[in-house]
Amino acid sequence: MFQLLGAFFRLVRWPNLVFIFLTQLLFYYLILLPGFNDAHPAYHKLVPLLFYLLSASSVLIAAAGYIINDYFDLNIDRVNKPNRLVVDRLIRRRSTILWHWLLSGVGALLSIYVSWVLRNPVVALANVGCVFLLWVYSTTFKRKLLIGNIIISLLTAWVILVLYVAEVRVRADAIYHAYTIRLFKFAIVYAGFAFIISLVREVVKDLEDMEGDMKYGCRTMPIVWGVNVAKVFAGTWLFVLVGALVILEFYVLQKAKWPLIAYGAVLIDLPLLWILRKLYEAQTKIDYRFLSNSIKWVMLAGILSMILLKLV
Repeated sequence: MFQLLGAFFRLVRWPNLVFIFLTQLLFYYLILLPGFNDAHPAYHKLVPLLFYLLSASSVLIAAAGYIINDYFDLNIDRVNKPNRLVVDRLIRRRSTILWHWLLSGVGALLSIYVSWVLRNPVVALANVGCVFLLWVYSTTFKRKLLIGNIIISLLTAWVILVLYVAEVRVRADAIYHAYTIRLFKFAIVYAGFAFIISLVREVVKDLEDMEGDMKYGCRTMPIVWGVNVAKVFAGTWLFVLVGALVILEFYVLQKAKWPLIAYGAVLIDLPLLWILRKLYEAQTKIDYRFLSNSIKWVMLAGILSMILLKLV
């Protein structure tokens, strides 16, 4: 029983689900909610109950996406990660597809309910679209050049943007719009960070999984364009991300928020530059896996910066 439960949590990538929930929790309580309370609480529509339902929807849809990805990647995973297989070894394939539809269905229903209460159909349409995209990604786009990487990166950014979209109303007064513009800036900064660093990580994972991907006809970037081009692509985006962060830090410098600048430089900028250097030195599957895990830690540091942003 415990072995089966552990296998299920590995199947749905429970650390990633915790990361999704933590990201939304911090953005809601440290950026979205305080701003509305400072302006006027009456403007605020995404009350805590609706937030938790919406966050549960995000987590369930993501979990379903991980399940369907492993379902269709069974043969590739037998080559790339034979020691970490769950599908058809610990959990039957039929059970995995049932879990996918169950979690997707509940996640979609929660989105529909939140949309109905908020009178905002965009949330439901977008989250149901996420279910569809995750299915098509797993069946088709993951094996295509670049498009699969972009889809996953967009879905990563949506984890933050969905909270902004859920809160925004078209018809409102000038004070409300002034606040939503400020909220939009924060949402774009964190969603942009999530998109770029996720895109880099997806390419690094393609480098790690080349053996199995090549055997089963996938056309990922390192297979189609070569390892060196894939490294240049990922390295260029890392450079762009560091450059954007430095510009942002110069802006923050004008507000004399030194702890935030130090945090960004030490825990985000310098690690990204270190990853950039190690990327060009990487040769083996173990090297790429280490880089992929390192990128996840930088993603976590970026999200946790919301705490410091609130304190200073």
